[in-house]
Amino acid sequence: MNYGYFDNINREYVITRPDTPAPWANYLGSPEYGAIISNNAGGYSFVKSGANGRILRYQFNSEDKPGRYLYIRDDETKDYWSASWQPVGKDMSTYKSECHHGTAYTNMIAEYAQIKSEALYYVPLNKTYEVWRLKLTNTSDKTRKISAFAYAEFTNENNYEQDQVNLQYTLFITRTYFKENKIVQTINENCNNAVNGSTGKERFLGLAGASVTSYNGDKAAFLGRYHSYGNPIAVENGMCDNVLNYNSNGCGALHSALTIEPGETKELVFVLGQKNNDDADVILKQYEDISFVETELQELKDYWHSQLENLNVTTPDSAFNSMINTWNAYQCFITFIWSRAASFIYCGQRNGYGYRDTVQDIQGIIHLNPELAAEKIRFMISAQVDNGGGLPLVKYDHNAGHEDTPDDASYVKATGHPAYRADDALWLFPTVYKYIGETGNKAFLDEVIPYANGGEDTIYEHLKRGIGFSMERLGDHKMPAGLHADWNDCLRLGKKGESSFVAMQLYYAMTILKEYAEDKKDSEYIAYLTQIQKELGDTIQKECWEEDRFVRGIKEDGQVIGSKKDIEANMWLNPQSWAVISGLATKEQAELALESVHRELNTPYGVRVMAPSFQKHAFEGALALLFNPSTKENGGIFSQPQGWIILAESLMGHGNRAYEYFRESSPASQNDNADVRLLEPYVHGQFTESTESPFEGRSHVHWLTGTASTVMVGCVEGMLGLRPDADGLLVQPAIPSEWKEITIDKVFRGKKITIKVENPDGAEGGYKEFYLNGEKMDKNYIPAESLKDVNEVVLKM
Repeated sequence: MNYGYFDNINREYVITRPDTPAPWANYLGSPEYGAIISNNAGGYSFVKSGANGRILRYQFNSEDKPGRYLYIRDDETKDYWSASWQPVGKDMSTYKSECHHGTAYTNMIAEYAQIKSEALYYVPLNKTYEVWRLKLTNTSDKTRKISAFAYAEFTNENNYEQDQVNLQYTLFITRTYFKENKIVQTINENCNNAVNGSTGKERFLGLAGASVTSYNGDKAAFLGRYHSYGNPIAVENGMCDNVLNYNSNGCGALHSALTIEPGETKELVFVLGQKNNDDADVILKQYEDISFVETELQELKDYWHSQLENLNVTTPDSAFNSMINTWNAYQCFITFIWSRAASFIYCGQRNGYGYRDTVQDIQGIIHLNPELAAEKIRFMISAQVDNGGGLPLVKYDHNAGHEDTPDDASYVKATGHPAYRADDALWLFPTVYKYIGETGNKAFLDEVIPYANGGEDTIYEHLKRGIGFSMERLGDHKMPAGLHADWNDCLRLGKKGESSFVAMQLYYAMTILKEYAEDKKDSEYIAYLTQIQKELGDTIQKECWEEDRFVRGIKEDGQVIGSKKDIEANMWLNPQSWAVISGLATKEQAELALESVHRELNTPYGVRVMAPSFQKHAFEGALALLFNPSTKENGGIFSQPQGWIILAESLMGHGNRAYEYFRESSPASQNDNADVRLLEPYVHGQFTESTESPFEGRSHVHWLTGTASTVMVGCVEGMLGLRPDADGLLVQPAIPSEWKEITIDKVFRGKKITIKVENPDGAEGGYKEFYLNGEKMDKNYIPAESLKDVNEVVLKM
């Protein structure tokens, strides 16, 4: 079933049926103040940390409640509803609604009982509070007496777990007050560190644009005994009872009674945040002129749309266009900003950035905002230990040069990460390469960055130590040890077990670093890299190639994992795609391995991470066995590797196969199949259940997944073929043969390039002719110095 559509002009996804199969969410704000909101206004808000800065409650794995609720009541008929379909949930034959999820804002438009409402939610750019604007229009021919109620359910403690569990404490530390036009909640207001009664943890819900008729600061008083969010007693009665919280559960509830003439529109602005009373007054004063909301909304749109406009593609597939131009790109920014901090699945309890997660997330935005990416690259390099490995978890308050490491018991206790992972630092190589390629900033390698635990080096030397970390931790076959885990957290090969995937990553890293060493004329290191790369390549070929596939690894006891002789898990995805991406595989091996992937792992919903699933023949260390078959790492369609197989097929010039994989796993391609997929059709999830599940095609864990960046790279560098290096831009698309023409508009180093790809003969890859500004070029490469301010490129396939 179809629940909505892509509005590519406004860069919105419009939900036309509110009864979506799962909460379909959007992100508002920044790491300083975050808000997650569903199409039915469910969700929560927090300052800096979803675990330790929580302002609003949310019931995970439940009914998408509570949220930011706006209730509307006809005071003459006593009928009431909500500006979002839920929580009241009126019959959809009489209640009409649309939810417009945009770039950092959500607008819910509804009509019921001849009252049209618009509920706009956003966090102003670079601000640390949120705004709810409610517009009410009387579409009838008579004067209407309408009451509007806003409701927010505060946590009693900033720490999410304390608020939920430690009730013998948290129920008795807060109070709410009504002050002029707002509810203010205090926490521990009498404690020793309070200054003038402020501990810095006050929250408020305030109103601008109208007067407050009644209020509540106590959840039970607003909802009523044996009532719920769908039928609060205050809304039923048309009046709050002005009861405030003392030793119970706090809330903010504000009621304003309005008279609306026929055709008239009235607007209310509610503001919520973690501010004390004086700061809240200053903020609310801005919204006395309600038009300020439109100014802020336009500022948000201008900012985000300008980020996304640095790449725009027009192809015959509108779903591909929607994802690459807006939603996949926007999701890349969200994962870049939030990492895995908070969603409707993650409660926000990870108190830091996963090293490999974040370094990979950076890749998804480099082509859109390379300097923003560079700031985060520097940050992550400063979390590299002086032995070359990465800190598995980089704390939000990371203090470069002064951090403990997995070698210290204090780090393990603080983070829960007991050891290094094999792949963390190796993700730096393609990420740094993409940044230098996009910008031409070779001097980046000479910047000096501290190590996490002390000392400092140039980025070039940091990368050398990344190679050294792997080379100093080899297994018996002289391949990199898998350590605590490689990319697959459920794959434990033993401390000295060897990962073919990490070996291929290391091989690729050597290729990248050798290019930089050659540029620096670092002859001694070039000779070293040349020698160890050949040895590593020969070892992988000898130990890991098996007829038509690369095996997944070798346990420290010598057992081969991913052999075609195995009863279960005899085919693994990542070694096949990375054999191509790394440049290790011969053309014959690449063709055989990719064909094996298609034959043994492909499904209508994407490519399985391995198959068959573990059920009765798992080896010790195969933690995937804990999951049901065809679920997550146990034979599920893990979404992140979809980008790598798209890229691998594209590098081989297999446009049809790359496009097949894109369409199978793309959320937009499932827009009309939402009852099966469940998740939002505009963002990737972590995984999809596969063939052994009774719910094949059902997807899970929305938004905060590395899939956003890998699929973006797979499509932009792979299918569109935009592959920059330090000196210019290679254009080598691999597209489906049915696409006869595509157009790409790209900003590259401040210059505008329009690339027209002509494909009259239905090719999948390769090119016949290449033109830059009307001049025929010898190859499909644009030297940076040849670019004008505005450029026209034609590639004939």
